[in-house]
Amino acid sequence: MAIPGRPQKPPGQAVNRNPKAHDWVDVPRIRYSGGPRMPSKSALGEPWHPWTKRWWRAVSTMPHCKFWDDEDWEFCLNTLAVVQKFNSGDMGVAAEMRNREKIMGVTYESRMNLRIRYVDPPAAEQPADVAVMDDYRAI
Repeated sequence: MAIPGRPQKPPGQAVNRNPKAHDWVDVPRIRYSGGPRMPSKSALGEPWHPWTKRWWRAVSTMPHCKFWDDEDWEFCLNTLAVVQKFNSGDMGVAAEMRNREKIMGVTYESRMNLRIRYVDPPAAEQPADVAVMDDYRAI
């Protein structure tokens, strides 16, 4: 899928007259693990649909979730009820689910619109090979 917008020019050739209002947010591609747990049952007391559980595992561990506040997580939990209705066969909530997922940055395209870019995490520095001094000592 093509990236939306005009193609970028090489560095030094940009002709924008105004400074950028905002830039990309580079997020290391590391799964987030600090989100809230999924409630044991839905708001109506029903057990969760297996696809809803899979959706929660995917969405609650997105790398950019580390920027979310309590309000954002509340929005995500409310979206969980919409996803449950969709997975239970209520197609009337499909547009609402799509709009909410766009706001949360679930798809690649929605992350591009939010100016969120996943980048590879920096490589861990390997310690230099250190010679063992016992190999050089005269016994």
